Amino acid sequence: MPDEEETLRAAYRAFNERDIEAALELMHPEVDWPNAWEGGRVAGREAVREYWARQFEAISSRVEPEEFVGNEDGSVSVTVHQEVRDAGSGELVSDSRVVHRWWLEQGQVVRMDVIEPDAG
Repeated sequence: MPDEEETLRAAYRAFNERDIEAALELMHPEVDWPNAWEGGRVAGREAVREYWARQFEAISSRVEPEEFVGNEDGSVSVTVHQEVRDAGSGELVSDSRVVHRWWLEQGQVVRMDVIEPDAG
């Protein structure tokens, strides 16, 4: 899992720095991505770019990975500390821990899911 952890740490760094191009380069062109903010899912790098553009206009989130665990199905679960603030006022909207579950193929992210704490 060292290669996967390195890739995922780079993805979190890029997201937190709003270096969207660097984050998207780590994704498969047809990545399957959760639209955790609005609901549903988006498919492909361009759809993720558009989703993040809408999201960043309204909220500013920061995610810090705390624990990486390899799963039997080959995915990696990452417990993250997530802070979400209103993009305009900076007011704290939420401060929580969630689990991101990642699937990678040939060093690229092909899917990510967000598992809320009460979802198990």
